[in-house]
Amino acid sequence: MESVLLILVLVLIGLGVVASSGLRIVRQYERGLVFRFGRVHGAPRQPGLSVIIPGVDHMRKVNMQIVTLPIPGQDGITRDNVTVRVDAVVYFKVIDPVQAVVSVENYRYAVGQVAQTSLRSIIGKSDLDSLLSNREELNQGLELMIDSPAVGWGIHIERVEIKEVSLPEAMKRAMSRQAEAERERRGRVISAEGELQASEKLSQAAARMADTPGALQLRLLETVVEVAAEKNSTLVLPFPVELLRFLESNTSKDSEGGQALRQAIESARGAVESLERGSGSGTGEAAGTGSAGRQTPDATGAADGGGEAMNTGDPVEQR
Repeated sequence: MESVLLILVLVLIGLGVVASSGLRIVRQYERGLVFRFGRVHGAPRQPGLSVIIPGVDHMRKVNMQIVTLPIPGQDGITRDNVTVRVDAVVYFKVIDPVQAVVSVENYRYAVGQVAQTSLRSIIGKSDLDSLLSNREELNQGLELMIDSPAVGWGIHIERVEIKEVSLPEAMKRAMSRQAEAERERRGRVISAEGELQASEKLSQAAARMADTPGALQLRLLETVVEVAAEKNSTLVLPFPVELLRFLESNTSKDSEGGQALRQAIESARGAVESLERGSGSGTGEAAGTGSAGRQTPDATGAADGGGEAMNTGDPVEQR
């Protein structure tokens, strides 16, 4: 009796072990594909606890998450004969576990190889400017090229992104010089446009001041106020020639004050003309001024004391 009970206990333990070996847990992001005697049996198992027949069934779990697959850098020559190296990344996921397992041996490797060949094809069909600026269009074209064969494998390409475009150092230097020249050209154009606008405004202001002579005097006074606000020790006040001409035309020629004013105007005009001619003969004028200064005491002495004042002059002044 005891031996029978022992045998029953051992049988129950063996049945429990066999039953536990047929239990499988499928995670939420997985699907279980059951092979019975080498053939796919039924639909893929959903997440949760699943029971298979030990020794008869074999379950293979397929990940349904989005897979990030980096594409190694591919060297190629663009359509405009520039050697580049392009890196990219592919995002894909399995939509049909049966096709992904049965139709292709290793779908990850297959997608990677298709992505590399498609990337090289895109490089050969595109210009360098397109690779650098029109990446959205290239990404869409690359996605279509990879997705076409992947659909038959139960794979869906979510997105393809070009990460980096590596250029030779000589090409980088040439592009930097081109960008610098373009910036300089824009700066010159903007400066020329500013000069043109300023000249137009100045011509309008000059025309308006010509119609109103008092405006020039007001502008002169405003300039003086701006200069005086800097608290300088020297104040340069320009004297317009137009004002001299106005005073000369409105002064009576017969009056003594008018003659004195005309003489002052002529003196001021001569000073202005000498300033306009420049300081080319500054040394000679200074010498002339010095000799005139020495003659002034002699003339004064002659007027006051006659010939004796001239004979009793300072020996230093005579030298």
